[in-house]
Amino acid sequence: MAARARARRRPVRTDALNDPLVDAFCDALWLEDGLSKNTISSYRADLQQLSSFLKKDLVRANEIDLFGYFASRKGRASSAARRVSTLKRFYQYCVRERRMDADPTLKLEPPKRVPRFPKTLSEADVEALLAAPDTETPLGLRDRAMLEMLYATGLRVSELVGLKIFQASLESGVVRVMGKGSKERLVPLGEEAVSWISKYLSTRSSDSDALFTTTRGGGMTRQAFWHLIRRHGKRAIPGKKLSPHVLRHAFATHLINHGADLRVVQLLLGHADISTTQIYTHVARERLKQLHAKHHPRG
Repeated sequence: MAARARARRRPVRTDALNDPLVDAFCDALWLEDGLSKNTISSYRADLQQLSSFLKKDLVRANEIDLFGYFASRKGRASSAARRVSTLKRFYQYCVRERRMDADPTLKLEPPKRVPRFPKTLSEADVEALLAAPDTETPLGLRDRAMLEMLYATGLRVSELVGLKIFQASLESGVVRVMGKGSKERLVPLGEEAVSWISKYLSTRSSDSDALFTTTRGGGMTRQAFWHLIRRHGKRAIPGKKLSPHVLRHAFATHLINHGADLRVVQLLLGHADISTTQIYTHVARERLKQLHAKHHPRG
């Protein structure tokens, strides 16, 4: 009877989904760093996986526990690197808040990753893709305006489909974008994009405040635009695997190929760290090597 009473008094372990400490950590990520909802959800999911593995409170984890956790996980190096980043940040927070005496992640290092270079399109490929929609139809005109804006600005697809009409100043030729971490930036549109967006807006009948709308009059979704660009790409440049992000890569690569400063490209893309932008310099170098090999007499 006494043993059963002790069992009833034993505290129930909480997991990362309802752990007040994890809630406080996620609140700190939002308040101090302005991280997006999706990023914070990823942090919480990583901590949930660790909690399920440990079968004990997160603050009771030690170095051996964490090494065992990573040894049990399979997947890409990029996923492992993200988990390391999550745990380091969480346990640093725990030490700072005096919930733990020592940080168990001090010897935890992210795996070395083989650089992955973004897939991009040639300028001829982009021209073919932009010309693919039938602009004699309202939907074709909308599609052309969206593709022109994406290539002119290098927006993320979530930024593109989330645009409101008031964010695009066609007179000034700029669009005001709310990017990751609620950071705002102004991006030039260019004459071609302004022209096509103006044509599209002049024929639009929806009352929605969304800049780009569906046939039902609501705002465009990421999934709908993904299918849209794949459909046009399949017809215009068959054999090329397309996604909205490939056009963003093309935007950055072509700017650098034509001499744009890396810092300028960083600002236009909305990258917080220039190291994220530097990957495009490799793409540009590879392009220069190909041109040299093709056109130089001793290439």
